[in-house]
Amino acid sequence: MSNRTIPAYDQTLTRVREVLGELLGDGVQSAADDQPLTEALGDRYDSLAALECVSRVEGAFGIEVDFVAHDVRYSFATLGRIAEFVQGELEDRAVLENLG
Repeated sequence: MSNRTIPAYDQTLTRVREVLGELLGDGVQSAADDQPLTEALGDRYDSLAALECVSRVEGAFGIEVDFVAHDVRYSFATLGRIAEFVQGELEDRAVLENLG
């Protein structure tokens, strides 16, 4: 049985803001949860920055993003979607650990 604690959605969102704020700057803190990052950050959120965000999120949460199975363009378009994606991955991992 897994002893892993899954954070609440709000905690995950806060951590996503911290992680991406280190990479992309203060605009991450003022962006609305559902605001497209391309709109909130402008040129700072280009395709290279998006890939760096995926890498940072993987490292911060210990998850792996599958570029084939996951719709990264959708999941990493807003802070809220990123937090939802991370939350789902953490929950899936906990379920799998409980099965094994």
